[in-house]
Amino acid sequence: MATSGTYTYNPSLGELTLYAYNLIGVRNTAIAQEHLEAARMATNLMLSRWSNQGVNLWAVDLVTTPLVQGQSTYAIDGNTVMILDAYMATTDGSGAEIDRIIMPVSRTEYSTYPNKQQQGFTTVFWFDRLISASRSTGSAGPSITLWPVPDGNSAQYLKYYRVRQIQDSSMSGAQTVEVPYLWLEAFAFGLAVRLAVIWSPDKAIALKAMADEAYQIAASQNVENAQQYISPQISGYFR
Repeated sequence: MATSGTYTYNPSLGELTLYAYNLIGVRNTAIAQEHLEAARMATNLMLSRWSNQGVNLWAVDLVTTPLVQGQSTYAIDGNTVMILDAYMATTDGSGAEIDRIIMPVSRTEYSTYPNKQQQGFTTVFWFDRLISASRSTGSAGPSITLWPVPDGNSAQYLKYYRVRQIQDSSMSGAQTVEVPYLWLEAFAFGLAVRLAVIWSPDKAIALKAMADEAYQIAASQNVENAQQYISPQISGYFR
């Protein structure tokens, strides 16, 4: 059997846009500058929605932040959508790293702590989801606050897995979209629906059903395939 032997299929945003317009009945030769502008806007708004709908595994990375004794709050990159897991990292005498998980708390719970400058063995963090710093808002941007405050002895680094924004999409230079192979169909149909609302409303409803199905199929694979065990704590019943 003759096959390509390659695994590099990754169409550019321009190619996906042409296909999406074909789905709504717009021929390639009929596409003008305003069609491309609408597609660029629709693409980035759709990726914004995808960031809201769940954890995009391809946009998860590990961030390492050096700790400073007595400093409770640390800046976080403005493209961070959410923090998944956080832990304190300590290097022992042999140079081996020992990790210790810490848990998230809400703004309300953090506000109940009477001594927010208490130093010690950090156990919790509060993720303050502010928008990136700007002159108009005066916001300092998103941050993570630790409690108890690092004492300089119990840990040297804060590490956390975060979900970041999907990178911006652009038509220039045959750029591709930052989505994996398994999400290309969902992307094409999702874009077609948004374009149909503008250029071909009579096709929007039918395409919406196809787009929803493609998204659900892709989302079902966008999970970690791991075992999960739930068991009751019954030790209190026995001596």
